[in-house]
Parts: sequence; C-alpha cells; structure tokens
Amino acid sequence: MDLYTLNLEEARAVIDKGEVSPLELTEAIFKRIEAVEDKVKAYVTLTRDQALNQAKDPGNRMKEESKAALFGIPVAIKDNICTEGIRTTCSSKILENFIPPYDSTVIKKLKGQGSILVGKTNLDEFAMGSSTENSAFGHTRNPWDITRIPGGSSGGSAAAVSADMCIAALGSDTGGSIRQPAAFCGVVGLKPTYGRVSRYGLVAFASSLDQIGPITKNVKDAAILLNVISGHDPNDSTSAGIYVPDFTSVIGQDIKGLKLGVPKEYFMEGMDREVEEAVKNAISKLESLGAIPVEISLPHTRYAVAAYYILATSEASSNLARYDGVKYGLRVEGQDLVDMYMKTREKGFGAEVKRRIILGTYTLSSGYYDAYYKKAQQVRTLIKQDFDRAFKKVDAIVTPTTPSPAFKAGEKTEDPLQMYLADIFTISVNLAGVPGISIPCGFTLNNLPVGLQIIGKHFDEETILKIAYAYEQSTDWHKRKPKL
Repeated sequence: MDLYTLNLEEARAVIDKGEVSPLELTEAIFKRIEAVEDKVKAYVTLTRDQALNQAKDPGNRMKEESKAALFGIPVAIKDNICTEGIRTTCSSKILENFIPPYDSTVIKKLKGQGSILVGKTNLDEFAMGSSTENSAFGHTRNPWDITRIPGGSSGGSAAAVSADMCIAALGSDTGGSIRQPAAFCGVVGLKPTYGRVSRYGLVAFASSLDQIGPITKNVKDAAILLNVISGHDPNDSTSAGIYVPDFTSVIGQDIKGLKLGVPKEYFMEGMDREVEEAVKNAISKLESLGAIPVEISLPHTRYAVAAYYILATSEASSNLARYDGVKYGLRVEGQDLVDMYMKTREKGFGAEVKRRIILGTYTLSSGYYDAYYKKAQQVRTLIKQDFDRAFKKVDAIVTPTTPSPAFKAGEKTEDPLQMYLADIFTISVNLAGVPGISIPCGFTLNNLPVGLQIIGKHFDEETILKIAYAYEQSTDWHKRKPKL
C-alpha cells in the first residue's frame, strides 16, 4: 500500500491502530512530492524540515493530540493564508519574502488538532484568476493532463490533493476558487457559508466574498476538515456566532424525499456537451436514490459575472492599497514617495492584479460609483433573493460546477473575459453567501474530470454534504487517480 494514496479517514485509522506513524506518513508524502512535483508544480514553499521534526517528536504534546481529528495528517495550505514563521507570498513578487508574525485562525485550529503542514500551495496572484497561470512563481499543471490548467485560484491545493501530494488541503473561494479547481482536478471542494469559517489571517482579495474551505479526496474528509475549521472568531467581525454541528453526523443518511432544484439557467447554450451529459446523469442517479428533481429558475444568474467583477475588483482596489512599499513586502526606492509607490507596484504586481485594481478604482471613482458599484450591489441583492425564493421550494440546488472541462494552458490568457466566464456557475454562490460543494460526477472521453455542484441554504452545509456523500457512494468517480 502506498501511504500517500490514503484519504484522511484512512490515514487516521492506520495511525490510531499503530500500523503507521505520523513520521512514516509524512515521509511518504514528501517522497511523492519529490516524484511528481516537477510535473505538477503545486507548491510555492515546502516545509519539509518543520514537518518531519513535528512528525518525529511524539512527546507529551503529541500524546495529548493523539485523539485529535487531524493527528499526524499532512496537509497543504493555499499560500494566501498566514502561517507564522513560514512565508506567505500570495504568489506575488510584492510579498515574495513576507513572513507573517502570526498564524491565521484556521492554522491555529489545524495545529490544535495535530495536523502537519507540508507546504504552501500555488495560486493565481492574490487569488485573482481561474487557472493558476497568474502566479509570479510559475504555472501549476493539472495532474490528469499536464498540458492543461488545474483551475484557480486554488489550483495548487486542488492539484496537490489530486496528485496525492498531501492528504487534504485548504483553499479560499471568492468566486469559485475552491469548487472550480476541485472540479477540474477530480477532487472534492467545499465553499462554506460566508461567516462559517474565520477569515482572520486570510490575505484579503474581496472581503465580502472570500471564504476559506477544504479540498479533499472525498466528501467525508471535507466534513471532517470543516468540523475543525468552523466556528465563531472574535478576531473576525464577519465571523458568525452560530452553532456548529458535527458535519460528519449526516454522512450516510438517506436522501429520499429531498427536493433538488435544477436551474434552467445553468444549462446554457455553448456549454460542453460531455459536461452537460455527465451532470444530467448525476441528477438521474440522485433521483434513483430517492431525491426529487424540481426545475427552478434563478433569473438574475445572467448578471452574476458582471456584478461580481465590479464588486470584487472594487474591494480589491481598496484591499491592495496597503501594498505600497512602506510597511511590508517589496520596496523599490524612488526619487520621492510617490515615485517609490509607483515603482514598487509596477514591479511587484502582475498584469491581472493591475487590471483588477484599475477596474476597481474606476468603478469606485466619483461619477461612476452609482452607475457601477451601487448597481452591482443591487444586482447582488436580486441574486440572493433568487436563492431565497428557490429554497422555499427545494432543499438544495444541483448544477454543473463549470461549463467545460479543464482547458489547455495558455488557451485563455490573452482573453480575460473568456477566462472570467470559467467561473460562471460558481460566482452566484459567493454573491449570495450560501454554501456550495463540488464533487466528481464523471469524465470526458479525454479522461478529464467533470464536477457536480450542490448548493445549500445559509448555514446548511449538512444537507449538501449528505447529498454529496450519497451520490459519491453510489459511484466510483472519486476513486479514480491520475496517472502521473
């Protein structure tokens, strides 16, 4: 048995039985990384020494943690989540040498449950992208076909999980950045309800949209990881003070009688035929398990991409203003203060980040605020109301995660609008603040994964996990592995 192929639940079981030590599991993961990282390029920073030292030190601390949910489990973290003493670059030259003096709340929770950090994963710079081609430190490749992209912006985390270079990972999702790469890489990606998981220590892109979530090999692992990272955090004013259930308690429950909304707007002209067929087959499978498909309408879906890119870039314009060479990060000296600002940002930011800052600054400027930003906020409200009305009729909503399978590297880099449309089915979930999960539901003739998205009511991750697990256990898509 290759230890690196284990999922989270299996890894905990063999550790608990004493069949495998945390050190042996961690060494197996690093051997796997050595074997395939040159092809996939999932990581920006590897923390081999720290990980092995932690894994080999049983001590009293490890004995106390031995009953913890993640005891001895090697995990990967998207490189926009702060880790004390370990550089956090956001895949940007402007933060290339930034080492945070503190841990984000989710990292504290992972450490508290005994996990072992193996590295920080690649992403589109400041999480701005859909292909992980905007990184300042190289492009990540899709393990199923290294000529293709892994999705984005959490492409590094999804690729690492898919290629067995970690047992599980964390990503962040602003407009689909967990679910879309999970679909492209054939793994499970869960975007929790906004406020379910603390954003403290997540480097902000768009603060009203960003949410941290798990990327895992199967649905139960996602539930386990969500148990660990969820909960109110006084350090995050947007963190919800709401009860956190045991998400694993619904695993294996019957879905008979659950009504599943199927929005007609998500089966659009131009989407890939094989993706559409796989998703419709998945809906039929759910129906055979006792769920009841119901056609619904989410009429304002057509405006979601436009509204998202106004709101997200506006917030990015504000959030990225702090990177000016004064307090931290890159500094390029200039003739005066303004010259220093300009040279620092010119050298430190990549083309996509500059594009979004310019767009966001424009939409917030005098004379354009009402026409663009305010109007986008009004559309956002309409999108949320669409979901509210739908959830009065159905228990969850099922859709494709993406309109196509993973595309070729470089295929859309010269056309930003086409790149933005890769997230067309995921963006509305962030605008409405509801939870969504992507699970494998098939493969194309070219052996590329297809994702099924299940969307739930606010703070009802339990229902979507229950549905996702029922479907997963009735198929074997999640068991397939890329041949690297």
